[in-house]
Amino acid sequence: MNKRKHLKAIPFYLLLLSVALACSRSMNPNIERGSTFKFRQGFPEVRISAIGFLDEGDDPGIDVTADIVYGSLIYKENQDSLQARFTIEIQVLPKDNTSGSPTTHQETITITRSNSNIVNSQDLYSYDKRIPVDPGTYDINVTVIDRNSGKQLTRQTQTFIPDPGNSVQNLTNIQLLGKKAAGDWAPITTYDVQRDVDSLMFRLQVTNNTSEEPLAINARLMRFESDTTIARPMYFNGYSPSSIQYKGIDYDEEEVLQSTRRILTQPGSVLIEYKFGSQPRGNYRFDVQNDEDEENRLFKARDFGVKSKNYPSIKSARELASPLYYLMSKKEYEELMAIQDKDSLKQAVDRFWLKNLNNKNRARQVIQMYYQRVEEANKQFSNFKEGWKTDLGMIYILFGPPWYVDQSLNRMRWSYSYNRDDPEYNYLFETPKLQSEFYPYQNYLLQRNQYYFNVEYQQTQLWLTGQILRRSL
Repeated sequence: MNKRKHLKAIPFYLLLLSVALACSRSMNPNIERGSTFKFRQGFPEVRISAIGFLDEGDDPGIDVTADIVYGSLIYKENQDSLQARFTIEIQVLPKDNTSGSPTTHQETITITRSNSNIVNSQDLYSYDKRIPVDPGTYDINVTVIDRNSGKQLTRQTQTFIPDPGNSVQNLTNIQLLGKKAAGDWAPITTYDVQRDVDSLMFRLQVTNNTSEEPLAINARLMRFESDTTIARPMYFNGYSPSSIQYKGIDYDEEEVLQSTRRILTQPGSVLIEYKFGSQPRGNYRFDVQNDEDEENRLFKARDFGVKSKNYPSIKSARELASPLYYLMSKKEYEELMAIQDKDSLKQAVDRFWLKNLNNKNRARQVIQMYYQRVEEANKQFSNFKEGWKTDLGMIYILFGPPWYVDQSLNRMRWSYSYNRDDPEYNYLFETPKLQSEFYPYQNYLLQRNQYYFNVEYQQTQLWLTGQILRRSL
């Protein structure tokens, strides 16, 4: 009988479903934002992108990309190797009577590896498929079924394909692609862009350019003021309403990094590509529009955020060092982050854990638990900044998943006690701004209190002594 091996957990906890349910464009059909990091423990982890383009013969189709995390699949031993089998099913469903008929594509894929590291790998298997359709607006459902476990997960998005047979000018949605060193261009399916992407490319199509007058297309790459700071300690004062930490991201404060203007004189459909180098951490928008007045203006945009090198995973020395903010004094942390050499930084991180835990085996277990929670926080609470930096991420890393979650319109309470009135283990979060098509983020802020000084201190001591392995609170 085959022995089953599977990824040892990045679990999915039902604590913030509204974050996970958001998908491409976050309710605004003109702004592409990519998939969220929706996942459930033991289920395939899938991120998707679907953009409608016309080919060289003006035949319409949808370019679908599905990224599947290797480590989210279940593997079985097959002779001297490990094998995963999964089925990808793509459903293209028309949104209105002007669109074509429903289309379904299905394919089963087998992955075989001799290296057992694949079981825990957060690398991606990318599946690309072009599906011919009639012009119109479509819902796209991508389902991945793990054949070894029988579990499946579905992601949804929407796309629009202009009709090349009419005379109305249109812009397609913008596709974002990235290229790493010595690599090829590949679609980026999420809002988050890893810092090690060397180059970015934005691709869109201008369709039905039948006007006798030249068509001016204006493009801009902009950066928005946004919060990139690590969550303050639980006992600090709350954030001022005027601060960027309170606002999260300010779309009224934009910095235009580069703008271009193209004059199109050729008729028909024109594919346009804009290329840029890598960008610093932060939140960006690339938008395209023509010269018409506001009523007749064509507008499309692709929003994205640049995060750490291996995001949402934790691999590099600096990625390992940064989340230790929650366990260190301010002075210790500043000294740690001042180390520039990556080997020296990694050694300093190791010394920190061994010095406190004083036992290699215990340290190994605590380290595994801590960074697993950091990755889980990245996947559950990522918004305009890394998930581990958010207030939700801080509490999640220190205390783990809440026992109970109570959520109302703009408030959420996490409980770590059967006593829902116990001030030590019930934490209230509020969001200053409700999620909408213009603000597609959940920015929950902890209601801080000086009373939490002892609570946070006691919890960090559980981590630093290794007692966290026996008791979580």
